Amino acid sequence: MGKSNVGKYRWVIASLLLFSTTINYMDRQVISYLKEFFCSPVASGGFGWSNMQYANVTSFFTAFYAGITIVAGLVIDRIGTKLGLAFSLIIWSVFGMMNAFAGSSVVLHVVIRSLFGLGEAGNFPASIKTVAEWFPKKERALATGIFNSGSNIGAMIASLFVPWCLGYFGTEHGWKYAYLITGASGFVWLIFWFLLYNPPSKSKHLTPEEYDHIHSDDLVMHVAASEDVAVREKVSWWKLFRYKQTWAFFTGKFLTDGIWWFLLFWLPDYLKKQFGMTGHEVMLPTFIVYGTAIFGSVFGGSIPMFFINKGMEVYKARMTAMLMIAIVPISLLSTQYFANKATFGDSAVIFAVAVICLGAAAHQAWSANLFTTVSDMFPKKAVGSVTGIGGMAGGIGGVLIQQLAGRLTDFYKATPHIAYGVMFMVCAFAYVIAWSIMKLLVPRFKQIDL
Repeated sequence: MGKSNVGKYRWVIASLLLFSTTINYMDRQVISYLKEFFCSPVASGGFGWSNMQYANVTSFFTAFYAGITIVAGLVIDRIGTKLGLAFSLIIWSVFGMMNAFAGSSVVLHVVIRSLFGLGEAGNFPASIKTVAEWFPKKERALATGIFNSGSNIGAMIASLFVPWCLGYFGTEHGWKYAYLITGASGFVWLIFWFLLYNPPSKSKHLTPEEYDHIHSDDLVMHVAASEDVAVREKVSWWKLFRYKQTWAFFTGKFLTDGIWWFLLFWLPDYLKKQFGMTGHEVMLPTFIVYGTAIFGSVFGGSIPMFFINKGMEVYKARMTAMLMIAIVPISLLSTQYFANKATFGDSAVIFAVAVICLGAAAHQAWSANLFTTVSDMFPKKAVGSVTGIGGMAGGIGGVLIQQLAGRLTDFYKATPHIAYGVMFMVCAFAYVIAWSIMKLLVPRFKQIDL
């Protein structure tokens, strides 16, 4: 059967996941562009928050996100991806909109943002499980890279939309409209999700050729091609912790997810403090950083496919690609060197942002491949649960990174370049350390039989 005879409906499903992830990160990213307003003195019309209070709001969100991700993965394995992702989006959209009614109270923002995290936690377990159900192994990293690029698109949209809201409606009401409008956008996506999505075994849009292509790995391994019938079987959650493969994914997420949280929530603050930029001036550099990360996500997802097509075994191709990617963020060590205006003048911001672009692109390339290691090694019925475990680990790492950023920026308030220099040093080595531990835990591919 020629490849041209295989249908392409699975890529429609990947597009739906792309848009849900875009909405997920757009809603999540709103707060980072409101930080300047929240931390402005009350006399200037702001809320008068400290950096640590802002860090506490984002940290509680991340902690709840982490704690629920592990449960969300288990629930999605039980009820399926169609309902699981829909319920998650409804929850995060509702509480995203409710943020507009929190006023200046840090406590209320913590509570509502934490509940917002409960909904957001379901996006990645459901999306990774969907990719496992709809794509053969050699295409999964690319499909994951495509939908994972939504995290960058969402951040880019927020970088343009939130400052526009503050300018058009004024800061007094603009921050509220930013939450309300972005939160409401999710309900539009729901319409297309229910119209276009069904599991492969029930989809009317799949040709027999595409269905066989999707399940080609199962046929090679002599597993029933209709495994999606068994996808909702119960999986012992505690049993998953007995496998080194689970701990490898746990480690990879714990050590590297926080880097992306740092870029999401602290990049605008870094640009303002390091280069004296205003709210509107940070739009272009952050837009460029997140835009570059889209390329990293999609290109990084295609690297293992290149190796696999050359005859390399799937796991070896994945780990080879991840090692290549893990080396790139070491360049972040040079960020503060290039950010020195005394040496590079007005070009300092260009050079510093260029280095951060490399780090952001590398993270998204890493993330696309890291997620795919789960569906490489675990059966489809466990993918959501293992992804949830990793999501919890990533969230814990994210909390620690944000707490560190908050404490450093408060401690070095007069010299923020020192605080961010330490943060970029942490970011630089996280991926190489994560890859080394993962390789030590799982030196060779082994398919888990549950």
